[in-house]
Amino acid sequence: MVLKIYSTLSRKKEVFKPIKEGEIKIFVCGPTVYDLSHVGHAKTYTQFDIIVKYLRFKGYNVFYLQNITDIDDKIINRSNLEKVSWKELVKKYREAYISDIKSLGIDSVSKYANATDYIPEIVSQVERLIKKGFAYKISDGLYFDLTKDEEYGKLARRKLSEGEDAVSRIDENSEKKNSGDFCLWKFKKEGEPSWKTSLGEGRPGWHIEDTAITEKEFGSQYDIHGGGLDLIFPHHEAEIAQMESISGKKPLVRYWMHTGFLNIGKEKMGKSKGNFSTIRELIKLYSSEEIRYLFLSANYRKPIDFSPESLENAKSSLERLKNICDSITNDGKTNKNCLNEFEESMDDDFNTPNALQVLWKLVRDENANGKYQTIKKLDEIFGLKLLEKIEIKIPKKVNEFLEKREIARKNKKWEEADKLRDEIKSLGFQVLDGKEGQEIKEV
Repeated sequence: MVLKIYSTLSRKKEVFKPIKEGEIKIFVCGPTVYDLSHVGHAKTYTQFDIIVKYLRFKGYNVFYLQNITDIDDKIINRSNLEKVSWKELVKKYREAYISDIKSLGIDSVSKYANATDYIPEIVSQVERLIKKGFAYKISDGLYFDLTKDEEYGKLARRKLSEGEDAVSRIDENSEKKNSGDFCLWKFKKEGEPSWKTSLGEGRPGWHIEDTAITEKEFGSQYDIHGGGLDLIFPHHEAEIAQMESISGKKPLVRYWMHTGFLNIGKEKMGKSKGNFSTIRELIKLYSSEEIRYLFLSANYRKPIDFSPESLENAKSSLERLKNICDSITNDGKTNKNCLNEFEESMDDDFNTPNALQVLWKLVRDENANGKYQTIKKLDEIFGLKLLEKIEIKIPKKVNEFLEKREIARKNKKWEEADKLRDEIKSLGFQVLDGKEGQEIKEV
């Protein structure tokens, strides 16, 4: 079977061929740790967790790298607001992010890279850009000159003139050659954190940290770069401009993957709109499996309408699925047809909705064999804990009826036992009689 990935750069599905056979290097943009992570982060990072686990399922040796932006205007402003040092703030929210990510069952990341651990690499990249004529100096820092890169805008498919309207972390300064030029190195300001370097005392711009990290960890080219759709321009465009200008090698990345937005009320979710909720708030209301089921129900490139209704639907569907799986026994076999269908779905640009349908088809097929082992394999990717035994909290009244019914059955008082069964059913539980006695299930 052939894996195909939709690449944002080509706007089509491409046959996947890693740079080095059997190995994959994937980088996904991580958070800026100045606040608790929101549910939009949950979508992107859960979907990439599933993607990476599937790539490993296919036998690839995957190194999954994610950056942590731990110096930024937002961090400085928040630390001033909370009246704590920027380092204290970063430590607090970095730890919170890792904890929240783990609570969603995300455990596929090989390394979390802090931007400030790569200051020498950042300085080296800026120095090389200056030497090659791609960067220039003005009063507040060193900037990338967009006119020196003829291909700037190729990822977003924007012309240079359209690049001037960027609103995402483009530093304003009337001295810039072009309004869309972005800062590589910010010179020191009073009261702000800074590093003494050959560039002058200061701190890195936002875009340069990612290419410095990936060049150090992966080299000048690698296989997959992921992130949300909102990062295509200017952030990912800037990464391409920086690294391809430094190395002279193209492409920086073979496959660009972008996740669709999480919408609330059919509107993109974001802190600026005031319509976000944190992962911490969400995980108190729904389990990680219920949240993952919702994200599995749509292809990673598609938007998801996020609402109590959509979460309740996911919860209900997962509950039905787990109830069926609860009665499946292990015959030691695997179902090859199901595994093939599953792989066909996932090889088609990680089509998780189709892959879920393959799973449902298997569990509903009364004549299928190898269910248990097959579900186990699929669930290593999905993370739905389908084979964990369901713990039932039985009310005190139901337990009393069960005890009375067991006595009635021993004394062969079948009519009384049937009445007690009906009483138990009216309370939402079903009694099944087996060789080992009574078994109780929720209706």
